[in-house]
Amino acid sequence: MGGVFGSFRRPLRAVVFSLLGLLGFLITSPDAISQTRWRSGAPVPDKPELGSAGERLNANTIAIISGNLNATYLSIAYDLSAVLDNGDEFRVLPVVGKGGGQNIKDVRFLKGIDLGITQSNLLNAAKRSNEIGPVGDKIVYLAKLFNEEMHLIVRADGDITSIDQLAGKKVNFSDIGSGSQLSSRDIFDKLGIKVQEVNMGQADAFEKLKSGEIAATILIAGKPAASMAKLQAAQGFRILPVPFRKQLQADYLPATLAADDYPLLIDKGKQVDTVAVGAVLIAFNWPKGSERYRRIQKFVDNFFPKLAEFQKPPRHPKWKETNLAATMPGWTRFEGAEEWLRRQQVAQPAQPAQREQFDRFMAARPAGAAGQDREQLFKEFLQWSNARARQ
Repeated sequence: MGGVFGSFRRPLRAVVFSLLGLLGFLITSPDAISQTRWRSGAPVPDKPELGSAGERLNANTIAIISGNLNATYLSIAYDLSAVLDNGDEFRVLPVVGKGGGQNIKDVRFLKGIDLGITQSNLLNAAKRSNEIGPVGDKIVYLAKLFNEEMHLIVRADGDITSIDQLAGKKVNFSDIGSGSQLSSRDIFDKLGIKVQEVNMGQADAFEKLKSGEIAATILIAGKPAASMAKLQAAQGFRILPVPFRKQLQADYLPATLAADDYPLLIDKGKQVDTVAVGAVLIAFNWPKGSERYRRIQKFVDNFFPKLAEFQKPPRHPKWKETNLAATMPGWTRFEGAEEWLRRQQVAQPAQPAQREQFDRFMAARPAGAAGQDREQLFKEFLQWSNARARQ
């Protein structure tokens, strides 16, 4: 691997082999065998009493499939490990993954994987297409985490000034199966721009972009993304704007990339328009009372009360966008997470000042929201406000 990540070759290889070894342990564990039977619908015998250190460690470890070094997911998964790990009592094991669509498959099918991070639009697409079978009753979400911005990189000395000018040209949509690939396809399809899709890691793409072999490379990740932060305008790179056109407004959000995010790419005081999509933490829908359900419940009980710790340095800045009470229409929240949020609402009943604050917020929004939508928003506001107060 050359280019920006050449110096990471050996450390990355060591990390990958370590993670593969740990994942192999999880895959061959008795609990993984039970997991396979639960997913197929077959009955599973009661788990024997945990006696050995190995069984205790297995029972208290959560494996989360994340992304590669180009994206934000791995940083988020590492933060979960750094903040929540408590020896053999509780441990979060980050697993290097491809992100996006592949993570949905891994949570749905892969033995040893408890949690995953993916994009909300890809969950909806998987439900509509049924390509990997039914997911609506197999996947639950724990929380919406943050927004992921589209980074569209072109040559600084080229003549491409608009996304429309990429029509017919080679554009890297990132790794096969990644959220960047699948969401980029969706975005270009919605905009009606036909390009020649190629797929490779960002380090390789930067080299091919410099040589002129491709016209652009795309990464959809939470800013600031590590691979993008290393790029420099002086090296011949530039961020191309992505307009928030009507075709994108149902599934995406308007966003900007600023000099504070990428000081080596964007001039001070400037910003570049782009689009974003939500990242969400998901799990397999285990039967309540099962060992796997208990494990995810333990994660919720450790993670939710400590959200404020994730919103402090040196954790990833994207944690500041996390709202545990935010909902995903059309999807079911993990029951243990829903119960946790409900307890916070009961513990902290609504105060007149909260209603007044919410009313001022709603008054500043465009008119036209239905009354029941307003009340649902207020319930979500209370859950979020009460959770923050408790933390």
